[in-house]
Amino acid sequence: MNVRYYDVIVLGAGAAGMMCAFEAGRRGRRVLLLDHGERVGRKILISGGGRCNFTNLHTRAENFLSANPHFAKSALARFTPADMIALVEKHGIRYHEKTLGQLFCDDSAQRIVTLLERECGEAGVETRCGVKVIKARQKNAAEAAPKFIVETSAGDFAAESVVIATGGLSIPKMGATSFGYELAQQFGHTLIEPRAALAPLVFAPEDRERWCDLSGVSFEVVARAEAKGKTRTKVAPEFREKLLITHRGVSGPAVLQVSSYWKPGEPVRFDLAPGREVLGSLLEKNARRDAANLVAALRAILPSRMAERWATTQPTLDWTNAGIARMEAALHAWTLVPAGTEGFAKAEVTAGGIDTAELDARTMESRRVPGLYFIGEVVDVTGWLGGYNFQWAWASAVSAGQAV
Repeated sequence: MNVRYYDVIVLGAGAAGMMCAFEAGRRGRRVLLLDHGERVGRKILISGGGRCNFTNLHTRAENFLSANPHFAKSALARFTPADMIALVEKHGIRYHEKTLGQLFCDDSAQRIVTLLERECGEAGVETRCGVKVIKARQKNAAEAAPKFIVETSAGDFAAESVVIATGGLSIPKMGATSFGYELAQQFGHTLIEPRAALAPLVFAPEDRERWCDLSGVSFEVVARAEAKGKTRTKVAPEFREKLLITHRGVSGPAVLQVSSYWKPGEPVRFDLAPGREVLGSLLEKNARRDAANLVAALRAILPSRMAERWATTQPTLDWTNAGIARMEAALHAWTLVPAGTEGFAKAEVTAGGIDTAELDARTMESRRVPGLYFIGEVVDVTGWLGGYNFQWAWASAVSAGQAV
């Protein structure tokens, strides 16, 4: 059997895989980077509306979901947003802060892909696209080193270290598969059940009838996923961003954020007028307390169509002081129980993945199989919307690249 030998084989030529490959290559390691797609960095190209939200200035471990909330700290400290900015500036890429610390390329996301390709080239990384991995295994005791054999459609390759950077299940049309999870389980790893994260939420049937004709209406809210009938060990955070009503449910940054924390059957709560009292004018002396004035007050903080619809959804228009107070409270606590999310097809990332209890937080190496590493989205570390998942990809990749 004709086997080609390398020090490191990286499976997956996305953000994490390419970063890890050139980080290892810089250390003089012979690196082979494999991807089943026909080109590298496909998900990078569609990210951030085609401009790639490549990091977030405010990245902290608290911006990530994981069964072990402390796991990401080591990698994030090793490669920070400032380090990524330095790399971007080294390649002359112009960028800007859009909002909330989110950094985007001024022009195409292709600039980030080109950066990664150039760094891989300069580090001597051998990149092969359109290669399907059939099987990966450890050599048995009778076989000579190195440790791993990777059987592919382009032949067999051997290496001392294998890095799994195959991503999650989100956006299958871009080539996402469960291969990384299957490989991890083959090597004895535990899987935290993958689920769609940063995904639009779907209305229950009764809410669809009430709201979906307002598709396209958008406004600022404070959103939070609420626990139902039990107390979570950690209260889900609130997000103050835009909500968008769609033809099937709700989306927009606020909704995508809370979707990562939402559990089936539980409610999601939206404050439609964050930090504002809306109906105080109805309590003023000689104020007309009627539907017209209610809608006028609502239009001051909501788009007209939403204001008019909201007024008609109140079960009873009670114009007493107590009734107006109840309407005010309802504005700050619009509660929905979604039927579900839009699933992996519309999810920006996958929550869950390889159990971090079985990985070394400093190196991303398997505690079960020496020489096997997991980085990026395939690991049970999921960031908020806004560049956090890219920063995790870079940071976990550097941790592994400096160790393989």
